[in-house]
Amino acid sequence: MLFRLMADAVAAAHFAFVAYVVVGGYLAWRWPRTLWLHVLAAGWGFGTVLFGLDCPLTYLENWARHRAGEAGLPPSGFIAHYITGVLYPEHLLGVVRVVVAVLVGISWVGWIWLRQRRINAHPHPTTRVVG
Repeated sequence: MLFRLMADAVAAAHFAFVAYVVVGGYLAWRWPRTLWLHVLAAGWGFGTVLFGLDCPLTYLENWARHRAGEAGLPPSGFIAHYITGVLYPEHLLGVVRVVVAVLVGISWVGWIWLRQRRINAHPHPTTRVVG
């Protein structure tokens, strides 16, 4: 029972991580200092897709499911098991990947634009030279 709860908690954390990869850049519009965290998360997320990096959350979920006497995730991984074919049709996987990349890119461009607006709205006071 404990390992099953642990596996479910890890799966929930994994869903939260995937959601953060997609929308975390927009959260940084409100909390600008969190952009670096989103850059790391997005880099890791895209790395697992583009380069086949193994996700430690997948290992942890598999470990807990095996301890609970359940089958682990298939070799295709978390997204293929829980999201592809459930939230969108499998044949649209490539389109979804492009849409996610575009959404992340827009969030970063928006962050830069908002930062520039803030800087222009509140310029640093200049030092007055008395001569």
